[in-house]
Amino acid sequence: MRVRKTALLETLLPSLQLALPSSGLAEPNTWFATPAREFWLEIGFGGGEHLAAQAAQHPDIGFIGCEPFRNGVASLLDHIDRQGLGNIRIHPDDARPLLAALLPACLARVFILFADPWPKKRHAERRFVQQPTLQALARVMQQGAALRLATDDPVLQEWTTVQMRATPLFVPEFGDGISTQRPADWVVTRYEEKALLAGRTPLYYCFRKG
Repeated sequence: MRVRKTALLETLLPSLQLALPSSGLAEPNTWFATPAREFWLEIGFGGGEHLAAQAAQHPDIGFIGCEPFRNGVASLLDHIDRQGLGNIRIHPDDARPLLAALLPACLARVFILFADPWPKKRHAERRFVQQPTLQALARVMQQGAALRLATDDPVLQEWTTVQMRATPLFVPEFGDGISTQRPADWVVTRYEEKALLAGRTPLYYCFRKG
């Protein structure tokens, strides 16, 4: 990791890292200096380019990003610092404790983009999109809130399709909610670019809280 990014983990992250409550539930507005119009969550933000681009495009939205890997957190901090973004807060860990700590119906949009596919059958329980996780997401999402998923991995595509069709908690935005075409307001990630260069076809899942 470059010296600059290492320094940002020490200097910038402490002011942006979420402090989850030891008891009770968290009100997202308490994490932001300026009240936000609504709150969007990205789970597994990777290098942070998608989250930073969304935050720059929507300065009135409060963004929360979850990412357990140190290099990814450092990369997002670099985007935040260079672009002067003040509407992002970070949970540098697994998203599940955050979901458990949030107030009900506080999120207006959730992104889960190009997640680790855990392709081996014995690791399937580690895939993030599962019925218990979808239930946890539904609890903290507003009625009609958007859930955006994407993956280029065939194993995860099949898995995600099965999971989304099995849940009554989310309904497709259009048709069956699954397409090879990006939504109009999509921000391309570096993982997506790698997939396209390698000849893989991503699937985009657009659902709403029912």
